[in-house]
Amino acid sequence: MAQSSVLCVGAGGLGSPALLYLAAAGIGRIGLIDPDRVDESNLQRQVLYDTAQVGQFKARAASQRLADLNPHIRIEAYQGELDADAAAELVPAYDIILDGTDNFAAKFLINDASVKFGKPWVYSAIQGFEAQVAVFNYEGSACYRCLYPYAPLGHIANCAEGGIIGAVAGIAGVTQALQVIKIITGHEGFEPLTGTLWTLDARTMATRTLFIPRDAACPCCSKNPEEIILEYEPQNCEIIDREVQEISVEGAQSIDNAFYVDVREEYEWAGGAIEGATFLPLSRLMDGHAPDLPEDRTIVLYCAKGVRSRHAATMLKARGVHNVVNLRGGYEAWLRENA
Repeated sequence: MAQSSVLCVGAGGLGSPALLYLAAAGIGRIGLIDPDRVDESNLQRQVLYDTAQVGQFKARAASQRLADLNPHIRIEAYQGELDADAAAELVPAYDIILDGTDNFAAKFLINDASVKFGKPWVYSAIQGFEAQVAVFNYEGSACYRCLYPYAPLGHIANCAEGGIIGAVAGIAGVTQALQVIKIITGHEGFEPLTGTLWTLDARTMATRTLFIPRDAACPCCSKNPEEIILEYEPQNCEIIDREVQEISVEGAQSIDNAFYVDVREEYEWAGGAIEGATFLPLSRLMDGHAPDLPEDRTIVLYCAKGVRSRHAATMLKARGVHNVVNLRGGYEAWLRENA
């Protein structure tokens, strides 16, 4: 359990209970990504937070709560939205993906990235008194697009619009956490919801399980991984990094006396870095660490692909550090340009 890793996309009604139980179970490395702030209206179903955290970004508030619950695990929080670039960077870095989202666009992106990079993922959807949970892309099972090839036409209400009973979100999120634990432990007596859609009608507590066959003509899992293109059209989520300046590798190298800052984690830093860079992992910034950065030099932030460093730049700008830019494509782009 301690050697496993899980990425939770969304730290809301589903992610809150799931994250609490995964942290308590001792999952060694938990990643969570969410762009939103805690709102008082969230508290009836998002049990990870309390009134003192209203107004805080969920990524930071959640990471603090989980670290308090289990200080022996590593929490990696990403303050932002899972777009196509973020999915390409984060999904390959974790063993299992847990879906805490409430819209089709995000679920399709999670599915396509999970299939592309060979990761199982645990799906859920909730509305009112109804809930669904399934495990996709595990041991050759169907993927989400085998069930829903494309998004339905017309507007589909999300949780905020359609309403949700808090306890129903709790049941679904805990069920997701249980599926993750089953997959990780791999006990022969455990049967995850592999290629199976579990449904609950909480008004009567009636449940059903439906087998989802793999579709030979599926628009996703019938393709070779390299043919899968990750696409994402943002929903009504808050964009927190629109003012961060992006810079190419060539542009960064043309800056006189640039100050490079590596925001990756220690295990990544140990594998190589830009010569002369300063090590400042995003996790330390999320914990409130106030770095001593030069005011008279351009600070070039970078991570593996440019996603986490964009979040770090947003955080630093919010703290009054304005001479920061983000290296587009990250360290991987740097290596390609300097091969």
